[in-house]
Amino acid sequence: MKNSRDGKSYSTNLAFTPPEYLRTGRITPESVIYSFGTMLLDLISGKHIPPSHALDLIRDRNLQMLTDSCLEGQFSNDDGTELLRLASQCLHYEPQERPNTISLIAALTPLQKETEVPSHVLMGIPHSASDLRLSPLGEACLRKDLTALHGILEKIGYKDDDGVANELSFQMWTDQMQQSLDSKKKGDSAFKQKDFKSAIERFTQFIVGGMVSPTVLARRSLSYLMTDMPQQALDDAMQAQVISPVWHIASYLQACALLALGMESEAQEALRDGTALEARRGSSDAK
Repeated sequence: MKNSRDGKSYSTNLAFTPPEYLRTGRITPESVIYSFGTMLLDLISGKHIPPSHALDLIRDRNLQMLTDSCLEGQFSNDDGTELLRLASQCLHYEPQERPNTISLIAALTPLQKETEVPSHVLMGIPHSASDLRLSPLGEACLRKDLTALHGILEKIGYKDDDGVANELSFQMWTDQMQQSLDSKKKGDSAFKQKDFKSAIERFTQFIVGGMVSPTVLARRSLSYLMTDMPQQALDDAMQAQVISPVWHIASYLQACALLALGMESEAQEALRDGTALEARRGSSDAK
């Protein structure tokens, strides 16, 4: 399932759209988990099966009909059943009933049986952070230097919001939009003054008002890290990447949050992603 470039809509058949998006028109971290569930179904079945139909097959224990015949013998029945169980949890109608990223990783890790040739070797990607040529931003993430990250986010401002600011100014004719913009302005001021609790409160008001800004999510993510709330920081960083998939800042913030959660291997993966995206961005800017 793919989200649109501005993060406000899904460019897909409505049968595959998160139910809460149909109700509210907003994408949340739980929506990403729903999308992951549809991806699991695609991998298992080899087809793009509407989640509602797949869930009926799972409930009826009709696993043979659901599983791609080309995968026969590639995994045990127990592993296949576990994957389908995880997919069904991700596709739960109520967002709060879906698993979070930590529980998903914990459940999927034992299912990875092939460890002799890791994917990073096949793809020629450096395995550890020490093998990477890190930018100052990457170095700050690796050191967990949140003060340096704060300075970098302050310096880049909102130039990566890709036209969102123009869209908001067009919508300022409504009182609600004006209130949301006022909340963002107060959040930016609190963020600059390192009053991170107030920044979280103001940025939340902006987001709840229906506004979309990867930079606001990044700033709230760092504010959560500064106030020792790494899971919330990870959720915001992931949502920022949903809105702007090639934005390296979102990957770097995920790395910081994962390090704070003690998930070092996942943090290194996010750090590699951020480094690759930043290098690609630099190459593009140089042309």
